Amino acid sequence: METPDNATEASDEAPAPTGIAAQDWATASADPQYRAAVVDLLGALAYGELAAFERLAEDAKLAPTLDDKAALAKMASAEFHHFEQLTDRLTAIDEPPTAAMEPFAKALDDFHRQTAPSDWLEGLVKAYVGDSIASDFYREIAARLDTDTRSLVLSVLDDTGHGNFAVEKVRAAIEAEPRVGGRLALWARRLMGEALSQAQRVVADRDALSTMLVGGVADGFDLAEVGRMFSRITEAHTKRMAALGLAA
Repeated sequence: METPDNATEASDEAPAPTGIAAQDWATASADPQYRAAVVDLLGALAYGELAAFERLAEDAKLAPTLDDKAALAKMASAEFHHFEQLTDRLTAIDEPPTAAMEPFAKALDDFHRQTAPSDWLEGLVKAYVGDSIASDFYREIAARLDTDTRSLVLSVLDDTGHGNFAVEKVRAAIEAEPRVGGRLALWARRLMGEALSQAQRVVADRDALSTMLVGGVADGFDLAEVGRMFSRITEAHTKRMAALGLAA
C-alpha cells in the first residue's frame, strides 16, 4: 500500500506512548475487545493489499510502454508481499486469514467497482490518491496500537514507489495536454469522497474498530479527535493533488 509522500514526520517532542500503545502484543491482546479490533484491522489491511495487487496487475495491462508495464508489475509484487506479511501474522496469532478478511471484502470490492478507471492516467491517479488516503487512515490508527502490531502495520505501508511514479507520469501528461488536468482533477475529487465514505462505513460496521477509534485504546482517542483525524487526511490529500499538478 502506498505510503503518502508527504506524511508528517513525528515530532521530536512528541509524548512517549502510554496505555496499550506502550505494550507489546502479548500483554495488549489479553483484552478481548482490543484483540478483536486488531484482527479486524489486519483483516481489512490484508484484503486491501490483495486488492491493490490485483488492481496494479490490471493497470499494467493499460501501460503505454514496456518499461511502465514492468514498473507496475514490480509494485504489484511488493503489494502481494505485504499481503503475505499480514496473513502470516494472522496465522501466527491463531486467526484464520480468510475469516479476518471476509467482513471487508464487499466494501472494498464495491469501492473498486464504483471507481473503475477508464484509462491509464485515471488508474495512476486512483492508486496514488486512493491508496494514500487509506495509508493515512491506517497510520492514524497505528499510533495507538501495541508495539508489535504497530511495527507490522507501518512496515506494510512502506512506499512501493507508486507515488513518485504516478506524479511523474501524470505531470508529464498534463504538460503535454493541459486539458487532461481538468478531467483528472474531477476524478481525484470523486475518489476522495468515495474513499472517505468507505472508511467511515467500514469502521461503523465493526464494533471493535469503532471502539478503538473513539476511546477503546491508548490515550483517550475521542470523537473530536476522529473529526480532526479526517481533517488531517483531507489536508494531506490537498497536498498530493498539488504534487500531481491538479486542483483539489
